[in-house]
Amino acid sequence: MSWITGVGLTPFGRHEGCSSMDLMATAAQRAMADAGLKRKDIDGLVCGYATTFPHIMLSTLFAEHFGIQPRYAHAAQVGGATGFALIMLAHLIVQGGAADHVMVVAGENRLTGQTRDMTMQTLAQAGHARYEVPLGPTVPAYYGLVASRYMHEFGTTERDLAELAVLMRTHAMGHPGAQLREPIAVADVLASAPIAPPLKLMDCCPISDGAAAFIISREPVSQHCLRIVGASQAHTHQHVTAARDLANFGAKDSMARAMAQAGIGVGNVGYAAVYDSFTITLTILLEEIGLCGRGEAGVVAASGRFGPCGEVPLNTHGGLLSYGHCGVAGALAHLAEAHVQMTRRAGSRQITREPNLAMLHGDGGIMSSHVSLILERS
Repeated sequence: MSWITGVGLTPFGRHEGCSSMDLMATAAQRAMADAGLKRKDIDGLVCGYATTFPHIMLSTLFAEHFGIQPRYAHAAQVGGATGFALIMLAHLIVQGGAADHVMVVAGENRLTGQTRDMTMQTLAQAGHARYEVPLGPTVPAYYGLVASRYMHEFGTTERDLAELAVLMRTHAMGHPGAQLREPIAVADVLASAPIAPPLKLMDCCPISDGAAAFIISREPVSQHCLRIVGASQAHTHQHVTAARDLANFGAKDSMARAMAQAGIGVGNVGYAAVYDSFTITLTILLEEIGLCGRGEAGVVAASGRFGPCGEVPLNTHGGLLSYGHCGVAGALAHLAEAHVQMTRRAGSRQITREPNLAMLHGDGGIMSSHVSLILERS
């Protein structure tokens, strides 16, 4: 058994003069204070990678920088799925008895810490080193390819995708830490500049500075804890050219195993946090994990089901599409929002329902790596 006992999150956007280490330390301090713990209490550390600071021993470097001496330290990378993979790893470390309080931390100054050319170079590294990278496609190009195939298979339209962008922006407008808070309509999304057809500018998440941190503990040491009751992964491919099916991925299997561990079904879930690097990412994941039928995500989003007063509130901070995306911490912002919503600490953003269970799902690569988590309010 493990508990998420502390949460730390920075605003996402532009943090001039802040390094990745600075941002990580800020989030870590907030998480530790939220859990009511001191540095001497932290005996485990897991952290994600940072493209702007590619150190080969980032976990121990951060431990030294932050002033802790853990008996377990680890860094990991599985693309966008890394954040939730770190939470699952910390969960397993605590369950296995290797540590009592594991700090999970990630952050990056992606917006101010690299040039546009550096960003494009990073986005061009997801493909196969021999068969894809030399041809020049970037991550948006791959997702445009996936979107075209998925739309062909299930009848999803560009308007359906736009509904999800509008929903995320509507949610972000209520969060002071969100990077993009200007109101948008479906027509604005459809009229935005093409990036990788059928994906347009507003179908894509922004690049951000920011950080997030959590404390995963063996016991519920704070008054606002959530228990991790399910955690699973699925890895179906790495490269688009190796994918067997561009309409079905590993999300369904990963989430099914996590729910089986928790002993629940989709109908028991009252809050959802789902990775949304692009509107097509969110569409596929919502439909594959069973929150709506194939080809229905846009219509369901427009119906209000995923709103703060809906049956299953979704990414109420604005998601990657509007809160922002700073690498590994991007997905972790979804968890931070889930935690404050489930523990009734979201202030003016507080959802109407009081759910006992939340499902979270992260995606890495080109729909390649999947991590699912189930959280319970005790």
